[in-house]
Amino acid sequence: MFLKHRAKSEGGDPSPTINGDAFSIWNSDGRAAYKDIIKATNNFSAKYCTASSGYANVYRAELPNRVVALKKFHPGKAEELAFDESFKNDLKALTEIRHRNIERIYGFCMHGQCMFLIYQYIESRSLFCVLRNDVEAVELDWLKRVDIIKSMSHALSYLHHDCISPILHRDFSSKNILLNLELEVFVSNFGNARLLDPTGSSNYTIHASTHGYIAPELAYTMVVTEKCDVYSFGVVALEVLMGRHPGELLTLSSSPSFFQNVMLNAILDTRLSPPRSKNVIQSIVVATRLAFACLHVNPEFRPTMRLVSQQFVGRQRPLLKPFQAISLLELVNGESQQKVTCHPNEYHGSSPNEILDV
Repeated sequence: MFLKHRAKSEGGDPSPTINGDAFSIWNSDGRAAYKDIIKATNNFSAKYCTASSGYANVYRAELPNRVVALKKFHPGKAEELAFDESFKNDLKALTEIRHRNIERIYGFCMHGQCMFLIYQYIESRSLFCVLRNDVEAVELDWLKRVDIIKSMSHALSYLHHDCISPILHRDFSSKNILLNLELEVFVSNFGNARLLDPTGSSNYTIHASTHGYIAPELAYTMVVTEKCDVYSFGVVALEVLMGRHPGELLTLSSSPSFFQNVMLNAILDTRLSPPRSKNVIQSIVVATRLAFACLHVNPEFRPTMRLVSQQFVGRQRPLLKPFQAISLLELVNGESQQKVTCHPNEYHGSSPNEILDV
């Protein structure tokens, strides 16, 4: 059945209306809305399928007064989730999300072996696809790329710190970052998202994340925390700057000699001209340093997403050396530009007074 919700909307975002009746799609039985969806997709015909994965297909549905995206789980996955009460409760919380950089979730339907999520439809392509298309990648100049990283940090900070219960995305990757026609960021695909249990009793997980973005500690602890999302953010942030997945940097992260001999400007996407503006260069340095901080092998020493988000809106100090002379080792160790002291509430390591160089 469809969930009914009455969330407050930041920024005056209007409540969804179907057939002119506010919330009619989310009423307790949802039968009329279900009929509209079946009709709009011709019973989930392949003609309306826009994406597919191992556990779900995504469809575009033109309802009478709104276009929505439908993520329909395959029968086996749907049956598994239908009996997961915590998943249903978490989905209800997800319908309350209101953030400009997060794809809005309107509700979901469970009926027998049929289960699907109802999303805001965005004319878009994934960040993953854009970065792998030479023509589209060039449209993402350095300023736009830094803005993408900023927007992602604001979205994750909202999920972790500004919701009533912290929400973990659990599958933060470039494939789940959408860019609309204006190249605005929308974090998407909340099919694996969960509320963070403060007791830790239900935070065990299977590997829900996309390969290449999974925090290393999940391999042996199987306990998901907000620091797993932080690690994934670090991977995507480097991917945006490099124009490709930073696999080689992740595997060599334990080799200081490698980082000492590689300059920052050598890893940036060569499809773009080198940055020249001092402000843009400064922003790239800050974004790269924050990305490496998020990739710390010890999750306790990774910053929170709130701290990362705040660094992007704070005043930046001038660089202490030429851009071409900044090595990756300096960024990993935080040896240039400025130091910011973590507030005790923003640090989860062994020393609340630890200095995070960003």
